[in-house]
Amino acid sequence: MNTIDENILNVTLLAPRMKHPTIFDRFDQLSDGETLTILNDHDPKPLYYQLLGERGNIFTWEYVEKGPENWRIKISKKLAGDLDETLGQLAAQDLRKAQVFKKYGLDFCCGGKKTVKQACEEKGIEPEKVERELQQADKLSSSARPLPYNDWNLDFLADYIVQVHHTYVRKNLPDLRTYAQKVMKVHGSRHPELNLVYELVEAANTELTEHLLKEEQILFPYIKSLATAGASQKTTASFGSVRNPVMMMEKEHEMVGKYFDELRMVTGNYTLPSDACASYSLLYRLLAEFEEDLHLHIHLENNILFPKAIQLEKAV
Repeated sequence: MNTIDENILNVTLLAPRMKHPTIFDRFDQLSDGETLTILNDHDPKPLYYQLLGERGNIFTWEYVEKGPENWRIKISKKLAGDLDETLGQLAAQDLRKAQVFKKYGLDFCCGGKKTVKQACEEKGIEPEKVERELQQADKLSSSARPLPYNDWNLDFLADYIVQVHHTYVRKNLPDLRTYAQKVMKVHGSRHPELNLVYELVEAANTELTEHLLKEEQILFPYIKSLATAGASQKTTASFGSVRNPVMMMEKEHEMVGKYFDELRMVTGNYTLPSDACASYSLLYRLLAEFEEDLHLHIHLENNILFPKAIQLEKAV
Protein backbone atom coordinates (compact mmCIF):
# COMPACT_ATOMS: atom_id res chain seq x y z
CA MET A 1 0.00 0.00 0.00
CA ASN A 2 1.36 3.43 -0.91
CA THR A 3 1.80 5.93 1.92
CA ILE A 4 1.04 8.81 -0.44
CA ASP A 5 -2.29 8.87 -2.25
CA GLU A 6 -3.81 12.09 -3.59
CA ASN A 7 -1.65 14.16 -1.26
CA ILE A 8 -2.59 12.09 1.78
CA LEU A 9 0.28 10.70 3.81
CA ASN A 10 -0.36 7.77 6.16
CA VAL A 11 2.45 8.30 8.66
CA THR A 12 1.75 5.04 10.51
CA LEU A 13 3.15 3.09 7.53
CA LEU A 14 6.53 4.80 7.74
CA ALA A 15 9.55 3.79 9.80
CA PRO A 16 9.86 6.07 12.87
CA ARG A 17 13.12 7.67 11.68
CA MET A 18 11.51 8.51 8.31
CA LYS A 19 8.29 10.10 9.57
CA HIS A 20 9.30 13.72 10.07
CA PRO A 21 11.78 13.84 7.13
CA THR A 22 9.08 12.47 4.82
CA ILE A 23 6.49 14.95 6.05
CA PHE A 24 8.92 17.85 5.65
CA ASP A 25 9.81 16.69 2.14
CA ARG A 26 6.12 16.46 1.17
CA PHE A 27 5.42 19.88 2.70
CA ASP A 28 8.33 21.49 0.84
CA GLN A 29 6.91 20.19 -2.44
CA LEU A 30 3.61 22.02 -1.87
CA SER A 31 2.88 25.14 -3.87
CA ASP A 32 1.25 28.14 -2.18
CA GLY A 33 -2.33 27.27 -1.27
CA GLU A 34 -1.88 23.50 -1.58
CA THR A 35 -2.62 21.06 1.26
CA LEU A 36 -1.05 17.90 2.64
CA THR A 37 -3.23 15.68 4.84
CA ILE A 38 -1.43 13.40 7.28
CA LEU A 39 -2.91 10.37 9.03
CA ASN A 40 -1.48 9.28 12.36
CA ASP A 41 -2.28 7.12 15.41
CA HIS A 42 -1.55 9.90 17.94
CA ASP A 43 -1.57 13.69 18.15
CA PRO A 44 1.46 14.90 16.13
CA LYS A 45 1.69 18.20 18.02
CA PRO A 46 5.53 18.01 18.27
CA LEU A 47 5.57 18.06 14.47
CA TYR A 48 3.64 21.35 14.53
CA TYR A 49 6.29 23.01 16.69
CA GLN A 50 9.15 21.56 14.63
CA LEU A 51 7.55 22.71 11.40
CA LEU A 52 6.93 26.15 12.87
CA GLY A 53 10.50 26.36 14.12
CA GLU A 54 12.17 25.21 10.90
CA ARG A 55 9.85 26.65 8.25
CA GLY A 56 8.28 29.58 10.08
CA ASN A 57 4.73 30.89 9.90
CA ILE A 58 4.02 29.75 6.34
CA PHE A 59 1.35 27.11 6.99
CA THR A 60 -2.01 26.47 8.62
CA TRP A 61 -2.69 23.44 10.82
CA GLU A 62 -6.23 22.05 10.97
CA TYR A 63 -7.44 19.00 12.91
CA VAL A 64 -9.98 17.11 10.82
CA GLU A 65 -10.09 14.13 13.17
CA LYS A 66 -8.79 14.14 16.75
CA GLY A 67 -8.38 10.57 18.02
CA PRO A 68 -8.43 8.75 20.24
CA GLU A 69 -7.12 6.18 17.72
CA ASN A 70 -7.07 8.07 14.43
CA TRP A 71 -5.75 11.57 13.84
CA ARG A 72 -6.16 13.47 10.56
CA ILE A 73 -4.51 16.85 10.10
CA LYS A 74 -4.59 19.17 7.09
CA ILE A 75 -1.37 21.17 6.65
CA SER A 76 -1.78 23.94 4.08
CA LYS A 77 0.96 26.18 2.74
CA LYS A 78 -0.20 29.79 2.98
CA LEU A 79 -0.52 32.04 -0.02
CA ALA A 80 2.25 34.62 -0.14
CA GLY A 81 -0.17 37.46 0.66
CA ASP A 82 -1.54 35.67 3.73
CA LEU A 83 1.68 35.58 5.73
CA ASP A 84 1.05 37.52 8.94
CA GLU A 85 4.00 38.97 10.81
CA THR A 86 5.16 36.95 13.78
CA LEU A 87 5.71 38.13 17.35
CA GLY A 88 9.45 38.02 16.77
CA GLN A 89 9.25 40.04 13.57
CA LEU A 90 7.07 42.67 15.21
CA ALA A 91 9.43 42.95 18.19
CA ALA A 92 12.44 43.14 15.86
CA GLN A 93 10.88 46.06 13.99
CA ASP A 94 9.95 47.93 17.17
CA LEU A 95 10.93 46.57 20.58
CA ARG A 96 8.31 48.76 22.28
CA LYS A 97 5.74 46.21 21.13
CA ALA A 98 7.44 43.62 23.30
CA GLN A 99 5.97 45.39 26.34
CA VAL A 100 2.49 44.57 25.02
CA PHE A 101 3.47 40.94 24.54
CA LYS A 102 4.86 40.79 28.08
CA LYS A 103 1.67 42.28 29.48
CA TYR A 104 -0.36 39.41 28.06
CA GLY A 105 2.23 36.71 28.65
CA LEU A 106 2.95 36.22 24.94
CA ASP A 107 6.41 34.77 24.35
CA PHE A 108 8.10 36.90 21.69
CA CYS A 109 11.59 35.41 22.09
CA CYS A 110 11.50 31.59 22.28
CA GLY A 111 7.96 31.56 20.82
CA GLY A 112 8.63 34.38 18.39
CA LYS A 113 7.74 32.39 15.26
CA LYS A 114 4.01 32.45 16.07
CA THR A 115 1.64 35.14 14.81
CA VAL A 116 -0.30 37.34 17.21
CA LYS A 117 -3.44 35.38 16.37
CA GLN A 118 -1.81 32.00 17.01
CA ALA A 119 -0.24 33.09 20.30
CA CYS A 120 -3.48 34.70 21.52
CA GLU A 121 -5.56 31.64 20.65
CA GLU A 122 -3.22 29.44 22.67
CA LYS A 123 -3.60 31.77 25.68
CA GLY A 124 -7.35 32.31 25.27
CA ILE A 125 -6.88 36.04 24.62
CA GLU A 126 -8.82 38.15 22.11
CA PRO A 127 -6.35 38.96 19.29
CA GLU A 128 -8.19 42.20 18.49
CA LYS A 129 -7.45 43.53 21.98
CA VAL A 130 -3.74 42.89 21.61
CA GLU A 131 -3.71 44.32 18.07
CA ARG A 132 -5.24 47.57 19.35
CA GLU A 133 -2.53 47.93 21.98
CA LEU A 134 0.16 47.19 19.40
CA GLN A 135 -1.20 50.02 17.29
CA GLN A 136 -1.01 52.32 20.31
CA ALA A 137 2.64 51.33 20.77
CA ASP A 138 3.31 52.75 17.30
CA LYS A 139 2.18 56.15 18.54
CA LEU A 140 4.67 56.41 21.41
CA SER A 141 7.10 59.29 21.16
CA SER A 142 10.33 58.71 19.26
CA SER A 143 12.26 59.38 22.49
CA ALA A 144 10.97 56.01 23.74
CA ARG A 145 12.41 54.12 20.78
CA PRO A 146 15.00 51.49 21.80
CA LEU A 147 18.35 50.85 20.19
CA PRO A 148 18.08 50.06 16.45
CA TYR A 149 19.23 46.44 16.78
CA ASN A 150 17.56 45.45 13.53
CA ASP A 151 19.68 47.94 11.57
CA TRP A 152 23.06 46.81 12.87
CA ASN A 153 25.55 44.75 10.88
CA LEU A 154 25.60 41.12 12.03
CA ASP A 155 29.22 41.18 13.15
CA PHE A 156 28.50 44.23 15.32
CA LEU A 157 25.31 42.66 16.70
CA ALA A 158 27.12 39.42 17.57
CA ASP A 159 29.82 41.36 19.42
CA TYR A 160 27.17 43.44 21.20
CA ILE A 161 25.37 40.31 22.43
CA VAL A 162 28.61 38.90 23.80
CA GLN A 163 29.81 42.12 25.43
CA VAL A 164 26.44 43.08 26.93
CA HIS A 165 24.28 39.99 27.47
CA HIS A 166 26.86 37.23 27.81
CA THR A 167 28.78 39.45 30.22
CA TYR A 168 25.58 40.08 32.19
CA VAL A 169 24.90 36.33 32.47
CA ARG A 170 28.42 35.55 33.68
CA LYS A 171 28.38 38.40 36.17
CA ASN A 172 24.99 37.67 37.71
CA LEU A 173 24.65 33.87 37.63
CA PRO A 174 27.07 33.40 40.57
CA ASP A 175 25.00 35.77 42.71
CA LEU A 176 21.79 34.04 41.70
CA ARG A 177 23.23 30.66 42.67
CA THR A 178 24.58 31.97 45.98
CA TYR A 179 21.34 33.59 47.09
CA ALA A 180 19.13 30.76 45.82
CA GLN A 181 21.08 28.34 48.01
CA LYS A 182 21.26 30.69 50.99
CA VAL A 183 17.54 31.52 50.98
CA MET A 184 16.62 27.84 50.52
CA LYS A 185 18.66 26.84 53.58
CA VAL A 186 17.14 29.54 55.78
CA HIS A 187 13.52 29.57 54.57
CA GLY A 188 13.11 26.25 52.76
CA SER A 189 11.38 24.48 55.66
CA ARG A 190 8.57 27.09 55.66
CA HIS A 191 8.59 27.70 51.90
CA PRO A 192 9.35 24.36 50.17
CA GLU A 193 9.08 25.96 46.72
CA LEU A 194 12.52 27.43 47.38
CA ASN A 195 14.02 23.97 46.90
CA LEU A 196 12.69 23.99 43.34
CA VAL A 197 13.88 27.58 42.86
CA TYR A 198 17.40 26.46 43.75
CA GLU A 199 17.22 23.44 41.41
CA LEU A 200 15.96 25.58 38.51
CA VAL A 201 18.67 28.18 39.01
CA GLU A 202 21.30 25.42 39.00
CA ALA A 203 19.79 23.92 35.83
CA ALA A 204 19.81 27.32 34.12
CA ASN A 205 23.43 27.83 35.15
CA THR A 206 24.49 24.49 33.63
CA GLU A 207 22.61 25.15 30.40
CA LEU A 208 23.76 28.74 29.94
CA THR A 209 27.42 28.12 30.84
CA GLU A 210 27.83 25.60 28.01
CA HIS A 211 25.52 27.53 25.70
CA LEU A 212 27.52 30.77 25.80
CA LEU A 213 30.74 28.95 24.98
CA LYS A 214 29.22 27.24 21.93
CA GLU A 215 27.99 30.58 20.63
CA GLU A 216 31.25 32.40 21.27
CA GLN A 217 33.60 29.69 20.01
CA ILE A 218 31.61 28.21 17.11
CA LEU A 219 28.43 29.93 15.92
CA PHE A 220 29.20 33.64 16.33
CA PRO A 221 32.65 33.47 14.66
CA TYR A 222 31.01 31.80 11.66
CA ILE A 223 28.26 34.44 11.50
CA LYS A 224 30.88 37.18 11.70
CA SER A 225 32.83 35.53 8.88
CA LEU A 226 29.64 35.53 6.79
CA ALA A 227 29.12 39.22 7.52
CA THR A 228 32.65 40.16 6.47
CA ALA A 229 33.28 37.67 3.63
CA GLY A 230 31.30 39.45 0.93
CA ALA A 231 29.07 37.91 -1.68
CA SER A 232 32.01 36.65 -3.76
CA GLN A 233 33.50 34.46 -1.02
CA LYS A 234 31.95 31.21 0.13
CA THR A 235 32.62 30.42 3.79
CA THR A 236 32.64 26.83 5.00
CA ALA A 237 32.08 25.23 8.38
CA SER A 238 32.32 21.74 9.84
CA PHE A 239 28.65 21.83 10.86
CA GLY A 240 27.42 22.43 7.29
CA SER A 241 24.66 25.01 7.10
CA VAL A 242 24.32 27.65 9.80
CA ARG A 243 20.79 26.33 10.26
CA ASN A 244 22.18 23.35 12.18
CA PRO A 245 23.79 25.19 15.12
CA VAL A 246 21.00 27.79 15.04
CA MET A 247 18.41 25.06 15.61
CA MET A 248 20.47 23.74 18.52
CA MET A 249 20.83 27.19 20.08
CA GLU A 250 17.10 27.85 19.72
CA LYS A 251 16.27 24.58 21.47
CA GLU A 252 18.60 25.51 24.32
CA HIS A 253 16.99 28.95 24.50
CA GLU A 254 13.62 27.25 24.81
CA MET A 255 14.91 25.06 27.64
CA VAL A 256 16.21 28.02 29.64
CA GLY A 257 13.00 29.90 28.91
CA LYS A 258 11.03 27.02 30.41
CA TYR A 259 13.17 27.13 33.54
CA PHE A 260 12.29 30.79 34.06
CA ASP A 261 8.63 30.22 33.22
CA GLU A 262 8.59 27.65 36.00
CA LEU A 263 10.46 29.98 38.34
CA ARG A 264 7.87 32.67 37.79
CA MET A 265 5.06 30.17 38.37
CA VAL A 266 6.40 28.63 41.62
CA THR A 267 7.23 32.07 43.07
CA GLY A 268 3.86 33.59 42.16
CA ASN A 269 5.49 36.08 39.79
CA TYR A 270 8.27 36.71 42.31
CA THR A 271 5.84 37.68 45.07
CA LEU A 272 7.55 37.85 48.45
CA PRO A 273 6.00 36.18 51.53
CA SER A 274 5.42 38.20 54.69
CA ASP A 275 8.46 36.71 56.45
CA ALA A 276 10.91 37.48 53.63
CA CYS A 277 14.30 38.76 54.73
CA ALA A 278 16.63 41.07 52.81
CA SER A 279 18.33 38.14 51.07
CA TYR A 280 14.94 36.72 50.05
CA SER A 281 13.98 40.11 48.55
CA LEU A 282 17.31 40.38 46.74
CA LEU A 283 16.98 36.89 45.27
CA TYR A 284 13.56 37.63 43.76
CA ARG A 285 14.74 40.99 42.41
CA LEU A 286 17.77 39.34 40.82
CA LEU A 287 15.59 36.66 39.25
CA ALA A 288 13.20 39.22 37.78
CA GLU A 289 16.05 41.33 36.41
CA PHE A 290 17.84 38.28 35.00
CA GLU A 291 14.67 37.11 33.25
CA GLU A 292 14.15 40.58 31.77
CA ASP A 293 17.65 40.60 30.31
CA LEU A 294 17.26 37.01 29.10
CA HIS A 295 14.15 37.90 27.09
CA LEU A 296 16.00 40.65 25.23
CA HIS A 297 19.09 38.46 24.86
CA ILE A 298 17.14 35.60 23.25
CA HIS A 299 15.08 38.02 21.14
CA LEU A 300 18.20 39.53 19.60
CA GLU A 301 19.45 36.08 18.64
CA ASN A 302 16.26 34.21 17.68
CA ASN A 303 14.50 37.05 15.88
CA ILE A 304 17.31 39.13 14.40
CA LEU A 305 20.78 37.56 14.38
CA PHE A 306 19.85 33.98 13.45
CA PRO A 307 17.29 34.68 10.68
CA LYS A 308 19.60 37.22 9.05
CA ALA A 309 22.55 34.81 9.25
CA ILE A 310 20.50 32.13 7.50
CA GLN A 311 19.55 34.56 4.74
CA LEU A 312 23.09 35.83 4.44
CA GLU A 313 24.47 32.31 4.08
CA LYS A 314 22.13 31.72 1.16
CA ALA A 315 23.47 34.82 -0.58
CA VAL A 316 27.19 34.02 -0.39
